[in-house]
Amino acid sequence: MRITTKGGYGIRAMFELAKAHGQGPVPLKIVAERQAISENYLEQLMGTLRRAGLVNGVRGARGGYELTMPPEAIRVGDVIRALEGPISPVSCVDHDGGNECDRHAHCPTRGLWERLRDSMTEVLDSTTLADLCQQAPESQASDELRPES
Repeated sequence: MRITTKGGYGIRAMFELAKAHGQGPVPLKIVAERQAISENYLEQLMGTLRRAGLVNGVRGARGGYELTMPPEAIRVGDVIRALEGPISPVSCVDHDGGNECDRHAHCPTRGLWERLRDSMTEVLDSTTLADLCQQAPESQASDELRPES
């Protein structure tokens, strides 16, 4: 599985929201500037993440986006699945089971793809947004997000 820019940018945006958790909504303009991502593209990503129940949008002068749960409760895998779909190297081993081919019972590579899927899922689901914040380089982890009033 190759994570597209959608998934990569989505994780970076969620990292910014995780850093500001508990401080109120973060304007997309700030997220866009901090992560060098187009604000228009971020709006699309946030719509998807909102529909997945991972962020809330707040309108108004002090509006923006915020996480729906603490950063410790949101797994990177949740974000990737919301933006990219199933975590799987090939469609025949998606967890939904809907894409099995006629050869699945006799496929010589199926076990390989299942192990790869499982290892990717384990890494992504064992890493939370809080973990990303703790592991971030010092310059990223300590940036102030809220503009001065």
